[in-house]
Amino acid sequence: MMGNLEIAGFGMASAGVLLAGVVSAALYGRKRSWTDALLALSAALALAAMLAGLSRPGNGAGALAIDSDAVDDKLARALLSLPGAESVVLSGHGLREAQWRDLPARALLWNEPKADLLHLDFPRTLALGRTFTLTVRRAQLPAGWRLQLLAENGQVLAESAKATAAGAAAPDQLSVQWLPPLAETLVLQARLLNAAGKTIAFGPVPLQVNDPLPLQVQGRFGAASFDARALNRLLADSNAILDWQVTLGKGIARSETARAELAEPNALFVDAAHVEGLSPAARAALLAQAGQGVPLIVLGGNATDSGLWQREFGLRLAPQPAATEKEDVRQFTFGTEQIALPPASLNPAGKPGDAWSVLAADDKRQPWLWQRAWKKGRIVWIGVSDWHRYAITSPAALGLWWQALLDRTAIGSKQKIAWRQPDPMPVAGLRTEVCAQGASASAPVLIDGLPAAAWQARADKADAVCVAFWPVQAGWQTLRSGEFTQRFYIYDKADWPAWQQALRHDATAQYAARSPQPAATAAARAPLPAWPFALVFASCMLGLWWRERR
Repeated sequence: MMGNLEIAGFGMASAGVLLAGVVSAALYGRKRSWTDALLALSAALALAAMLAGLSRPGNGAGALAIDSDAVDDKLARALLSLPGAESVVLSGHGLREAQWRDLPARALLWNEPKADLLHLDFPRTLALGRTFTLTVRRAQLPAGWRLQLLAENGQVLAESAKATAAGAAAPDQLSVQWLPPLAETLVLQARLLNAAGKTIAFGPVPLQVNDPLPLQVQGRFGAASFDARALNRLLADSNAILDWQVTLGKGIARSETARAELAEPNALFVDAAHVEGLSPAARAALLAQAGQGVPLIVLGGNATDSGLWQREFGLRLAPQPAATEKEDVRQFTFGTEQIALPPASLNPAGKPGDAWSVLAADDKRQPWLWQRAWKKGRIVWIGVSDWHRYAITSPAALGLWWQALLDRTAIGSKQKIAWRQPDPMPVAGLRTEVCAQGASASAPVLIDGLPAAAWQARADKADAVCVAFWPVQAGWQTLRSGEFTQRFYIYDKADWPAWQQALRHDATAQYAARSPQPAATAAARAPLPAWPFALVFASCMLGLWWRERR
């Protein structure tokens, strides 16, 4: 108690009163009048405290003390009193964003305890064929710490390299990657281990792996190549809808008709030989198609006419060194596998043109992908070749390389509805929210175990509607609205305590940033009332007077 008190001004008057009290008590003690000595000393202490002006933590009148680590009922009652308070004195690890959201802004004084904060970052939904990445961030990761991703049966799916104390690119985080083999709903597990193999943190990692929407791709190639064939196979294996034509010789072409109409193509692939062999009118039609918004992706490995690319596309090409020179080979690393691709014989120069810019570089920061805007679309130049060599030796790494390229260049497939869950860790019993882009606002919302709800518009989400609810239990929950169904995961209150503390810390810091600034430290302490000390002083002096008169 005394550790929380502060003396506002211990002056000469208080010191004099204490000195007089000590002397009086000593004189009474010489007479062995111990009761009188105690009364004199007590009176001196009370008067000195009244003159000194003791204070306690607070923010003046209207301050509300809240213990954020209190049990749910007590915390709920305290939060109900917050609108009537002028300021908040907060203890504990803070509140979740869902708790702060509906509270009015008040000046906040927060004595935050030290905690081992942990942040997790991972996608909750993933298309089949994409790599799942889990990243754990912590203020400090000592040497030897590592992260493991476990299957539902406890089998280790992936493990990170050990964190090093010095020389690491990112010593405050660890990551693992895993390629899901099937489209399914999973609850994986993750654990963080120290150098001795002791588990520091452990908890669920929910993941929905969905079948991807098929890409719609056009391909036009002026010369047959193993690279074009490897690209065709990769796209076909991913269930893409292909409209593919390859010129095999003069007047001879091989065509692959799309199994369905390409209503909204995601990309148009061509090789440099096809563009160079077109008539001016056909080339203008190709550029018009790109200008309407379909990305034109050029495989530059068989380019020969640098003048045409300069005139028609504003792209300056220069001969590249022989592919046998290792310093010119582009290096790409995917987990434990590495791909080395030689540059095209003609590639953009150091200054490729005013409209052109580097879109991607390799592990050595050497450019290999360039682009320029073209009306409503863009043109992309792929400046490497010979990727077909990895179709057999490293098919997974090659697939990841092409997936990364498509993510940068192709238009994403449009979905009927896009789901959003703003809360990174929804917990049973706390308010959470699900938003949908493309859902019918008039359709009712049905969630497992809860009464029917309705979509609501949000000012900060003009293109989506949202629904808020309080989940009653942990695990997978199903939301139904009209013809659409979506599953989402609710965590238990005991899951990932360090991550929950980190989320509470972030949410409380955001609340403090949008709230009025607290008063200065001196004004933020409430003075103790003087009347109790005056009452003690008067009582002691009356006692002394009564004893003297007797």
